[in-house]
Amino acid sequence: MSTTSHKARKQRKARGEAPLHRRRRMVSAHLDSALMREYNIRSVPVRKGDTVKVVRGASDLKDSENKVASIDLKSYKIIIENITVPKADGTQTERPIDPSDVIITKLDLSDSWRKRKLESQKGGA
Repeated sequence: MSTTSHKARKQRKARGEAPLHRRRRMVSAHLDSALMREYNIRSVPVRKGDTVKVVRGASDLKDSENKVASIDLKSYKIIIENITVPKADGTQTERPIDPSDVIITKLDLSDSWRKRKLESQKGGA
């Protein structure tokens, strides 16, 4: 059984050395208030296909709402469609965004396991 520490140094080390199955849980975002009431939970791990709204960060990114294109578990960031930044040579590249800066507005329920897991939360307190 693993123990958790309150020491910041150990927290940072645990986050940096976390295996992929734990990192996936760390890339979570809050749900929209309507989804929060519907599923009776505050946050879920972000997945490719979820629709998210950027609520924090640069003013040109705020209030943009698009689908998640990919998840980068190495850097704990998400890539959202149509959010790019120009490179020095003029080409556009994706801009990684922290999952704490977004709110999930629509869940991708194509995965039956995820759908079943969320439905089981509905009835519980």
